[in-house]
Amino acid sequence: MVAALLLTLVSAAPSATAEQPAPSGELQRAFAEAAAEYRVPQSVLLGVSYLQSRWDGHGGAPSVTGGYGPMHLTDARTALAGAPHHSHGSEDARGDAARAPRTSDATAVEDGGTLPARLRTLERAAQLTGISPERLRTSPAANVRGGAALLAAAQKRLGGQPSDDPADWYGAVARFSGADDSATAKTYADDVYDVIRSGQSRTTDSGQRVALPADAGLRPDTATADGLGLRTVDQGLTECPRSVACEWIPAPYKEFGAGDYGNHDKGNRPASQAVEYIVIHDTEATWDTTLQLVQNPEYVSWQYSLRSSDGHVAQHLRLKDVGWHAGNWYVNAKSVGLEHEGFLVSPDAWYTEAMYRSSARLVRYLAKRYDIPLDRQHIIGHDNVPGTLSSTIAGMHTDPGPYWDWAHYFNLLGRPLVPTAGPGASVVTIRPDYDDHRPVYTSCEKPGDTCPAHGSGAVRLHTAPDETAPLVRDAGLRPGGEDSTNGVNDTGARASTGQQYAVAERRGDWTAIWYLGQKAWFHNPRKEPTAVGARASVVAPREGLTEVPVYGRAYPEASAYPAGVPVQAVTPLPYKLSAGQEYVTGGRTPGEYYWATTFDSSHHTVVRGKEMYYEIQFGHRVAFVKAADVRVQRR
Repeated sequence: MVAALLLTLVSAAPSATAEQPAPSGELQRAFAEAAAEYRVPQSVLLGVSYLQSRWDGHGGAPSVTGGYGPMHLTDARTALAGAPHHSHGSEDARGDAARAPRTSDATAVEDGGTLPARLRTLERAAQLTGISPERLRTSPAANVRGGAALLAAAQKRLGGQPSDDPADWYGAVARFSGADDSATAKTYADDVYDVIRSGQSRTTDSGQRVALPADAGLRPDTATADGLGLRTVDQGLTECPRSVACEWIPAPYKEFGAGDYGNHDKGNRPASQAVEYIVIHDTEATWDTTLQLVQNPEYVSWQYSLRSSDGHVAQHLRLKDVGWHAGNWYVNAKSVGLEHEGFLVSPDAWYTEAMYRSSARLVRYLAKRYDIPLDRQHIIGHDNVPGTLSSTIAGMHTDPGPYWDWAHYFNLLGRPLVPTAGPGASVVTIRPDYDDHRPVYTSCEKPGDTCPAHGSGAVRLHTAPDETAPLVRDAGLRPGGEDSTNGVNDTGARASTGQQYAVAERRGDWTAIWYLGQKAWFHNPRKEPTAVGARASVVAPREGLTEVPVYGRAYPEASAYPAGVPVQAVTPLPYKLSAGQEYVTGGRTPGEYYWATTFDSSHHTVVRGKEMYYEIQFGHRVAFVKAADVRVQRR
């Protein structure tokens, strides 16, 4: 356990002493010079750096695990300080009105343990190079030198010799990962060599153009990792693809008095219910804290946790069982939850490429296993899960937030978000350029304060085609009719990358979509579009209806409930889908309710009715409408 039970970054802002962006080409030269100085193949140095940071420097700001610069040299003690878990919501994680609320907020508890070596690599780099820790944190060139020195030291420790052949460095790369188990270390090295084989090139966040030519025939000497001396993880009951290093760290199913138990429900999915969603979360805590929380029977649960530094995966629940993670019982019962080590309100607390890749491989595996469409109505953020009732909307969590790179994630999923129709299409897919699109957000650190400028995959929605026009209103978040805000946790006027909406109108460089029952305008210039044309199925009120109710869960009709299972109310949210409006649908789904309120799972029952629903992209969050109320068209 590291310095405190609950940790986050001291500041989202880049360091005041961070070096100014260097002229284009200087970072590439820094890799070449460091590789020559420490006799590390340049392709290995570039490959490791790409997997850690995609060569970005983040202006000297640390990652979620206290890593700095292109090489992600870790100095967690400098980077980390206390903050509450999931401080951006107060939802009942179970989201089931049939039981007492179970919240996912935790209280900070100090623990003065020692930081593991993987969180102190910058200290070692300073010893090897003689460069000050401050310079290693703030100078990209110095940071690259530090990374090269660590790789060279790892090669020497494993008994290897300096070599110009990248194939000889597999073991050193595995050790550089900082993983404490051999499976994760080798998976990390496999990823680095995959980057080297395929090649990469991109412009970094400081405007530097960096390229790694492909070496398609490269076959690393994996035997060089045999001497790592790392532990073997307990794979136990894990359900993971072979391409992911996965460890079994079970969440407890335990009864602890007064009919209460935790921290999940036994199930029999998919025989009992189809798994239709994968929910992407961030942990709002460090790795060690996250594992402590999920092993607490009085807390809540999810299926998988992913570590930022190296992409390591821990599985906590069997996939057949139901976790308490999404704040909506209907979604919980039909989803798999993935928690990613990270902090929503720290925009420069960047996620590593290693974690993005590991997560994408896991999601591809789950999607194939359960036939889940790889789209943004089934691969959703926690911030896309609807409130169950009017009273729960305001407390719903907002992670992973506007700084999660959905476009890059879907590229890794093998489903890039490309146009499927022309620029005048009746449906659009939101897709701004993540790196260049930098809307202003507030309240990352203090209420009202402006967050550091950062790439974002979300567009802001106005009441008119004008940047000065008020933001659209969310009647659920603000029943009093107040305007939405630029707050980083305010989802009331936000459309996110990959989400699809029906076009309501176009005027010049502005596009209006149907959103929460109203026209919502976003800037969409032809030369730098923030959305692309798409084809999709949409729903609208059936003929004769002026409006239809919208729901946060798809529960069956009252007559479907057997004796002994209380009827769950089918309660509309404070929104309407009006005639003349259309919303993209994620498909037809049955009305179902999983009755699971006892520790003895033999009493659990899936109630399935005749009522059918359509899931729709109604606002930033998805919602449901009754199939009997709408007609479906292809646009």
